[in-house]
Amino acid sequence: MKELLQIWSRVTGRQYASVAEARRDKPQQRRKDRGPAAFEANLSECEELDHKLTDDRNLDDRRDAIIDRLFTRRRSYQAKESKRSFIFLAMGLVALGTALFVQFVHPYDLIFNYKIVLGDGGEIYELWRKPDVNLYTKVYLFNVTNADDYMAGRDSKLKLAEVGPYVYRELLEHSNVTFNENGTLSAIPRHPLVWDEEMSEGHREDDILYMPHIALLSIAHVTAQKDFITRFGLNNLVRLTNSRPLLKMTAREFMMGHESKLMSLGHSFMPGWIYFDKLGLIDRMYDFEGDYETIYTGETNPSYSGLIDTYRGSTDLPQWEGKHCSNVQNASDGTKFKGDIGENETVLFFRKSLCRAAPLIRTGEGVKNGIEVYKFTFPEHMLDNGKHIEENKCFCREGKCLPEGLIDVTDCYYGFPIALSYPHFYKGDDILFEKVEGLTPNREQHETRLYINPKSGFPMDLSAKIQINMAIGNIDSIENTKGFSNLYLPLLWFDIKLASLAPSMETKCTLYLNALPILESAILYGSLVTGVLFVLLSAYISTFRVVLRTPRDRQNRFNFKTNIWMDDEKSSMQRNKDDIYAPCEIPLSGTESENSDEYTAKSTFIKAQSDKIREFGQKLTGKMHGIGGAKLAGDRKNSLIYPDDSLDETNDAYRSDSGDDSDRERRRDTAYLQVVDDGSEFET
Repeated sequence: MKELLQIWSRVTGRQYASVAEARRDKPQQRRKDRGPAAFEANLSECEELDHKLTDDRNLDDRRDAIIDRLFTRRRSYQAKESKRSFIFLAMGLVALGTALFVQFVHPYDLIFNYKIVLGDGGEIYELWRKPDVNLYTKVYLFNVTNADDYMAGRDSKLKLAEVGPYVYRELLEHSNVTFNENGTLSAIPRHPLVWDEEMSEGHREDDILYMPHIALLSIAHVTAQKDFITRFGLNNLVRLTNSRPLLKMTAREFMMGHESKLMSLGHSFMPGWIYFDKLGLIDRMYDFEGDYETIYTGETNPSYSGLIDTYRGSTDLPQWEGKHCSNVQNASDGTKFKGDIGENETVLFFRKSLCRAAPLIRTGEGVKNGIEVYKFTFPEHMLDNGKHIEENKCFCREGKCLPEGLIDVTDCYYGFPIALSYPHFYKGDDILFEKVEGLTPNREQHETRLYINPKSGFPMDLSAKIQINMAIGNIDSIENTKGFSNLYLPLLWFDIKLASLAPSMETKCTLYLNALPILESAILYGSLVTGVLFVLLSAYISTFRVVLRTPRDRQNRFNFKTNIWMDDEKSSMQRNKDDIYAPCEIPLSGTESENSDEYTAKSTFIKAQSDKIREFGQKLTGKMHGIGGAKLAGDRKNSLIYPDDSLDETNDAYRSDSGDDSDRERRRDTAYLQVVDDGSEFET
């Protein structure tokens, strides 16, 4: 057999050797011939192979352990992701709940309605009780420039020249406040005036003007309708005091009161009618003696806080007949109007000087002092006496209606023939201009405008303009008054002006009317967006990271932790690629992920080596039995037995055995043929 192998080796150029790995008789010789390092390396690799084969026998157990570990980690991963999903879902539901709460409950309205109620010591109550505002009364007087000529009969018309403004700061205040059990409070309104020279634009209170003698003309108007004896007595008084219908006086005397002999006599002669010694038009306008109001606190309806419930104990003014003209309930004195004003809603404005609750209609909207406002003005034909609006006939006094543009307020001004109009008879009937000249009505200058915040009812800007006139009847029978009969005589007009808010009030208005609504909207939309995002994130985690997703990094961690032997194999193959032995170990199939590139490469390599060994065995068997006839080509360096070039014929594999047959038999029983493929191809 050995001779045949030697012949075969010479023919093919390949070497075969019988290697007795377990031989005990020549171990040192083998180490010497083959080298100790190579032998130990091969022995170590074969021992590792033995361990691997043992692992292969326990493959089922390993797979069970791996599967258990996989599902244990998967359950742990699912629990962690489920917890995250639950937290995001809870946060999302809380955010959505907040958005729904803000949308349907409106916490800003709750806070605002609580603050707007007039409670003792409350913030809004203090603003109403003593408003920190710059409120002014601007007065414009009509100076008669042709007094002597008109009284002498040389001029047929009074020539008027507007002089002013004479400005007073109005210190609005509600005093003697008492809270009632029915959601109202009682208070006395006070409007003390303080002269403001700077705002008066160079006009002074001591300016000398020609102004109408209100006392004489008023007494003449009343007495002219009386019997002869009454008229005779008055004429004697007029002659005795030398009273004239036009007097030279200062601006202050006309506005705040001047001494007059006729007034003094009239006070003594008619104590039930005239109870004051001095007559001043502005002074009488701001006489609040005996006045008191009942105001809604807003407890039952926050939007009505600050509005008038009763004036002098009644919801109606005694000067008028008919609810349309006399009602003052739900009107504002200008401190605070109705809250939550609708776009087409009418509000009421009451001042004692107006002698009525005047309606205001919305004509526009805008921004004042950075706050949203509605613009209001008096409606068309507000000063109509029934010509255009039938129900306004209740403003006709004793059945006598004044021309359109005038409203008779005699009963509100101590019986003096006083009528109200817009400045310069703006929107008045043409008959009003017949006996006077110098009036120039202008919408921009003479129209009333109020800018009110619709949410709170607080005025942000205010300019209420009213003119006071005398509607004199036939007084030809009274001494020195000829030429003033049937005359509509302008006296003055005033503008109640809210120039600006005080810094403290502006800050409060900005906070409650601008900042808080914006904050509520930000919370609403922020909570809504946040809630939707958290819910979607929770759904994503539950669906793709818990139910459907097999994380790629877990697969890598599993391969790394449970297949360390595969990495060891790669490292061993890398270390021994130049050794005389090929690695003994072959990876167990099924331990790699069948979809991985590493598994595919290893399987291809193992299959290729198995096919080569099988092909070689078939060819070797054919040659030894004389089958095939084709010479195998190869180089000596590609020896199949110990492909180390250091091995030569001195090795026992190339020498004939000198031992006996029993020794040869023993060696044959214990030897094995190790075939190592060096990668060379075989040809047939």
